[in-house]
Amino acid sequence: MPEYPYAAAIGAAAPDSGDPTHPHHIETGPRRVHLSAHQRGADLTAVGNLLLYVPHFLCSLLIVSLVSVMFGRLGLIVVLLWLASGAFVFHRPTESAIARHLLRLRYPTHQERLRLEPVWQEVTARAGVDAHTYELWVEDSDSLNAVAAAGHIVGITSYAMDHLPNGELAAVMAHELGHHVGGHAWSSLLGYWYALPSRVVWRVLRAVMHLAYRVSRSLSCFGTGLVILVLGGLALQTLTTLHGLPMLLLAMPYALAAVGRRAELRADRHAAALGFAPMLASVLDKLHRAEQQHTAARATQYGVRARTQDSPLNKLLSSHPDHHTRLHHLQPYLRPPRP
Repeated sequence: MPEYPYAAAIGAAAPDSGDPTHPHHIETGPRRVHLSAHQRGADLTAVGNLLLYVPHFLCSLLIVSLVSVMFGRLGLIVVLLWLASGAFVFHRPTESAIARHLLRLRYPTHQERLRLEPVWQEVTARAGVDAHTYELWVEDSDSLNAVAAAGHIVGITSYAMDHLPNGELAAVMAHELGHHVGGHAWSSLLGYWYALPSRVVWRVLRAVMHLAYRVSRSLSCFGTGLVILVLGGLALQTLTTLHGLPMLLLAMPYALAAVGRRAELRADRHAAALGFAPMLASVLDKLHRAEQQHTAARATQYGVRARTQDSPLNKLLSSHPDHHTRLHHLQPYLRPPRP
């Protein structure tokens, strides 16, 4: 879910998270749980995400292979170890390190567990999923947000935990569970991991080109032309050798963003199918109002006109659908049942 400083932007008193009279309060008492035979998998969105990372993977494999030459006879072992390293996506200690050091999450306190676990048990019971398969984490933040990462991480911000009624908190958790059961979380991390060598090399190349450009500006016209000729020759040679693969990589951010938007809609549908559509719609409305007020506040701060909508390019690069699109896809679950 997108992150906005909800507390600062809205400034209104949040409902009591434990108020049983709130319209989005749900009962979370003990119940019999029927576990589904199919706990999770990889839907078309997860498969599409992995396929889109194939060009990055091939570039990374080429880079790792070139580096492995430095190790002589051990070069093949280096390549094989890198290929096998993707298994660490599902390695619990590695996931814990990712949660702590990359996502800035922490384990919930005892009081926080008393708040989170009954809601999580209700969500997983409705989904037929073993609640103990996943680990709950907390992010100290004044933003309304949550995250599903790696193979077993479900993170909730302290603000969402403390201020949402338990039905809306359940909707947020059900959305993140949808990312896990659909395979979105692990496929994204796996793709990112195998694309990392190519990303690092690309950043180095950008730094080198930027440095060459700055140097060329201090030279004569002949020197500038020479630098452009050398860089152009290298670019042409790369495109020819790799059969245009780098050009394909330039389109990847747009394709990955489109798949990310589809993943969000699928996770919304997962939460709605579990009976949390009204609660999820309420959370989306809060996020939308927070975004609008945050944008207006920034416009006031910097003395510019607030944008009423993102540019088409920003929309193409956004990993989340806009507010109205998400609500539109929730409509079938919000209509009252026919008599």
